Amino acid sequence: MEPIQWRNMESEVLAFAQQLVQIKSYSDDEEAIALCIEKKMRKLGYDEVIIDSLGNVVGRIGNGDTSIMFDSHMDTVEANNVEDWIVPPFSGEIVDGKLYGRGAVDMKSAIAASIYAGAAAKKLGYAADKTIYVSCTVNEEYCDGENLKHLFKELALKPNYMVICEPSDNKITLGHKGKAQMLIKTKGVSAHGSAPEKGKNAIYEMAEIIQRVERQNDHLMREEGSKGTLVMSKISSVSASLNAVPSACEVYLDRRIVLGETEEMIKQEMDSLIEGKNATWEIGTLHRKSWTGKDITYNPFHTAWKIDEDHELTIACNRAYEEIYGTPPTAYDFWDFSTNAVTPVSMGIPTIGFGPGEHKLAHMDNEHCAVQKIVEAFQFYTSLINKI
Repeated sequence: MEPIQWRNMESEVLAFAQQLVQIKSYSDDEEAIALCIEKKMRKLGYDEVIIDSLGNVVGRIGNGDTSIMFDSHMDTVEANNVEDWIVPPFSGEIVDGKLYGRGAVDMKSAIAASIYAGAAAKKLGYAADKTIYVSCTVNEEYCDGENLKHLFKELALKPNYMVICEPSDNKITLGHKGKAQMLIKTKGVSAHGSAPEKGKNAIYEMAEIIQRVERQNDHLMREEGSKGTLVMSKISSVSASLNAVPSACEVYLDRRIVLGETEEMIKQEMDSLIEGKNATWEIGTLHRKSWTGKDITYNPFHTAWKIDEDHELTIACNRAYEEIYGTPPTAYDFWDFSTNAVTPVSMGIPTIGFGPGEHKLAHMDNEHCAVQKIVEAFQFYTSLINKI
């Protein structure tokens, strides 16, 4: 790569990252940032820019046989405790070499880096025999993967390679844990509180299940190597009044899945949790509405995945990494959290992760990303387009 030809873009990348942080873009409310991104892509000379019916933005450069897509989500969690922030969460200020603000890590710095990488690759002639896609997707915080599922279907699109730009502190990331979100429901019989013996308490029916969940998580935590987890995150009940025996109880479970655990194994685990109880379980389906007004239905059940270290996409990433940092990577990362990767992986698209920022700072007060990492991510993405 010839640094002189694209070095002048680095300040533009940072300025755009600041601009994106200044736009509030909570889940279901990404219209303003989507329109900003569309405008920027057109200004940078993207050959085609589309906002699909769900509100995702995708830009295309080139029309070659080899296609690669870089994906980042536009939505963020809310910024609370504003008084505890070093600078206001939507100021986009740079303090001591770090870009502060909600979304600085998760994941507006990556949006800026990937969009400008496409433009830089076009300037450098890297897109001559390739098709470059940069997608900026909606509602990932609640419904990871549903955005890309919709985008791919609506545009009849299936890239050859996928890069998920979630924060990895600029480490090549080979995969992540799976996730299953489940509901368990118990049934009871309503009765007046003064005569509980005439009813059946659904909360009491749930009590042993709660203990089973706790024991199962303890068992998982004692496993060798990578460990799955099981967390009960919510409980609710239904009763005719505060003076009545509850007729129903419901708990929500978050199960993180490691490599080697299959969908059937998780289903068997759920069966064992409710065995002998008047209870049922189901996937904890979520329903959202995008900023365009389109309904989103999300079934959160995804197994873990990992790309091989000798895969051609991994090798191309290694070459790009060495070009930017001067040495090959000494280690790879593996995310504990779920991402939009669940969709391309399920479609058989080779997928890998790389993005600026420390993922542990996502969703936190004083979220921030080192500006040098943003610049290096931009350089890496640009180089990867050439190497693939």
